[in-house]
Amino acid sequence: MTDKLAQNHPSSLLPMVIIGILFFIFGFVTWLNGSLIPFLKIICDLNEFEALFVTFAFYIAYTVMAFPMALVLERTGYKNGMALGLAVMAVGALIFIPAAMSANFLIFLAALFTLGTGLTILQTASNPYVVHIGPRESAAMRISIMGLINKSAGVIVPLLFTALILSDMGNISEATLSQSQIDELASRLILPYIIMAVVLTGLIALVKFSALPELDFENTEAEHSEHQTSILHFPRLVLGAIALFAYVGIEVVAGDTIGLYGQNLGLDNVTSLTSYTMVFMVMGYLIGVIAIPRFLSQERALLGSALAGIIFVFGAVFSSSESYLIANLLWGWSGIAVLPDTITFVALMGLANALVWPSIWPLALEGLGKYTAQGSALLIMGIAGGAIVPLLFGKIVAFSGNMQSAYLIGIICYAFILFYAIKGHKIRSWK
Repeated sequence: MTDKLAQNHPSSLLPMVIIGILFFIFGFVTWLNGSLIPFLKIICDLNEFEALFVTFAFYIAYTVMAFPMALVLERTGYKNGMALGLAVMAVGALIFIPAAMSANFLIFLAALFTLGTGLTILQTASNPYVVHIGPRESAAMRISIMGLINKSAGVIVPLLFTALILSDMGNISEATLSQSQIDELASRLILPYIIMAVVLTGLIALVKFSALPELDFENTEAEHSEHQTSILHFPRLVLGAIALFAYVGIEVVAGDTIGLYGQNLGLDNVTSLTSYTMVFMVMGYLIGVIAIPRFLSQERALLGSALAGIIFVFGAVFSSSESYLIANLLWGWSGIAVLPDTITFVALMGLANALVWPSIWPLALEGLGKYTAQGSALLIMGIAGGAIVPLLFGKIVAFSGNMQSAYLIGIICYAFILFYAIKGHKIRSWK
């Protein structure tokens, strides 16, 4: 059945273009964290657990600010809310200037939290746009297009970061740099974040003065009963939020710890390793764009993603860092620098993760009607998995001294996603 919003706005190309630009910004800002973690570990003299507070500060903003931002959207509307989110992000980018000048980790965390706050309102507003501007059956395909744009930024940003910030530094580490070199490294962050603030400010005008239609969910078709008066009365939504918590947690582990893992193995240019995970995510999104819903339903895409994730976790944990068999099979012919198999399996988790977010959103938001904004906020709160799961990963590493075995935390994440794919999204009542 075609969503009424889609019928009201038959020309969805313009909204898709504008939302696509915003998703590129989401990816650029989000996946910069993977490069920042090993970078800040050096300039702020951190251990692995402390460095992973980069992800905690960024993603915990989604939990703290999701419902306040949903209330903001109810007052401002979705379009004005997105402009406000961009403004908050611009402020967060500017906070990086005093953070870099002082090399103060707490100020860096404040800047990351502010960026996450701006992204919270943008994500809360933009994902319902993508779900509701076309048929529900193809929503995962549309979100896959947005994910393709998002993760393309994730491929670019680590390479750009390495080229602009570390181009003449070689293989950096705490042991090889003097204090003056560390101070110089920190100062190199200033200009990129000034440019980011300027770009974000320009996007405010793009959103504010565009012909982007306003969303109105009060009169959209709903499938809930009169007894369902709270978003907590929708099991598929609540379980979907938990599944997103698990997904974002393992997605961030796969994307943001691969640099630390490479650093532990003594690899060069570790700040660019996130790009490998993002390349596989882009491949996964391409599959979604081509196959959903023509050849693959949203439910089956989610099921396959969970099973693939479990396989890749076992590969990461039990393969050898001295083996290059899988890596050579995958991309040895391409001229790309080949990574050890254990790192390759971490990167392959990106392939498993790609279609989870696109599949969960339409399944979880189905039939919410006037509760869509609050439901979207609850799903956005699931992004807190990106704050909690990497910290648990870091704690396991600190306790065991073995980063490779810590990736077993992914089995728990993928197991719940598998449950949601098989049964969780079908539950219509808690009774």
